[in-house]
Amino acid sequence: MKRIAVISLILLALAATAGALWLDARNDATEAPRGPVSATEGMIARGEYLARAGNCMACHTARGGAPWAGGRAIDTPFGTFYTSNLTPDADTGLGKWSADDFRAALHEGRSRDGRLLYPAFPYPNYTRITRADSDALWAYLRSLPAVSRTNREHALRFPYDSQTALAAWRALYFKPAEYEADPAQSAQWNRGAYLVQGLGHCSACHASRNALGASVAAEQLAGGLMPEQNWYAPALTSPHEASVSGWPREDVVALLRDGMTKKGASAVGPMAEVVFGSTQHLSGPDLVAMADYLQSLPVSDTERVRHSGLRDELRQERGARLYADNCASCHGDDGKGVAGIYPALAGNRAVTMDPPANPLRVVLGGAFAPATAGNPRPFGMPPFAASLSDEEIALVVSFIRTAWNNGAAPVTSLDVQRYRGNLR
Repeated sequence: MKRIAVISLILLALAATAGALWLDARNDATEAPRGPVSATEGMIARGEYLARAGNCMACHTARGGAPWAGGRAIDTPFGTFYTSNLTPDADTGLGKWSADDFRAALHEGRSRDGRLLYPAFPYPNYTRITRADSDALWAYLRSLPAVSRTNREHALRFPYDSQTALAAWRALYFKPAEYEADPAQSAQWNRGAYLVQGLGHCSACHASRNALGASVAAEQLAGGLMPEQNWYAPALTSPHEASVSGWPREDVVALLRDGMTKKGASAVGPMAEVVFGSTQHLSGPDLVAMADYLQSLPVSDTERVRHSGLRDELRQERGARLYADNCASCHGDDGKGVAGIYPALAGNRAVTMDPPANPLRVVLGGAFAPATAGNPRPFGMPPFAASLSDEEIALVVSFIRTAWNNGAAPVTSLDVQRYRGNLR
């Protein structure tokens, strides 16, 4: 009986494997190979611009390592991924890859040898990239100096280290689909949608993920906690979080281009990295197109629950004292800050949004806007993780979230510990 049970389990596993591989293969694109591509100077320049739009170098460059040579660690709930070498080195990079091979990686999530790629490489977004843009990116990467750097194996837990499990995931959550323009919208809107949904891969952060790491309703950009980083990418559809539907168009462009608006809204945390490495380098028309698309996103009509303040008078007094000692010299006793220098905290939705991950991360680790052409010497905020206890951080953040009619829920020291992440 035991032997029969073992054989049955083996047969069941084989059947599951075959089923997952068949379902994944069924979703493969049937795009025919196009053969060699001649890289012109214009194509290479176009590819460099597109690589900026995708912020590709940020992930494919390890700290202190050669640009584009890979090796950066990306921590996830499933283990650690290590990015690959994109230089044209023949043995460790893309030197032997063709334009068709590169297109398959972007569009189908398959490596040159047919191996399935993990979606930590955001091919669920990159599949939307056109063939012309894919060829331009390939031409640019082929023009880079070759760097010999062997790719490091991912360190994933079982069963996530299995190609069979990955095939099953793809069968459930991925289907190749190049971007198709919406004929009911303008060319500008479609350009913005193409950049946001595809190269910009905004949903990789601004959408929640299910237990298997798949983005939920990616195109809705309804916000989500970024796994392992403990930053919250706010909903771009919520007026209480990060919707820009009611903003002047120039403010949306300024935030993407300069990392700062005249009203004091600034990009910090992971978004500061995006502005620094990507969006500040985009053309004016592309920034306007992205703003057009982002402002067209449907706005959710959910109301934010408001709180009158800290329920404990002693905690309120302690929080106010901590704010006066550590924050008021920059942000003001009235929480209004200094325009263009220190952001206002009164009425600031970045302070009041839930979950409270971002204000806690800012107080713990500091906040630094990106250096851009429009804001070359941004003011920063020092970290308080080493100078204030978890309880003191909870008190001062609670004060900020409830003062000046902000009306957000107070936080606890457990919240501080929850969102502290890798800060010590």
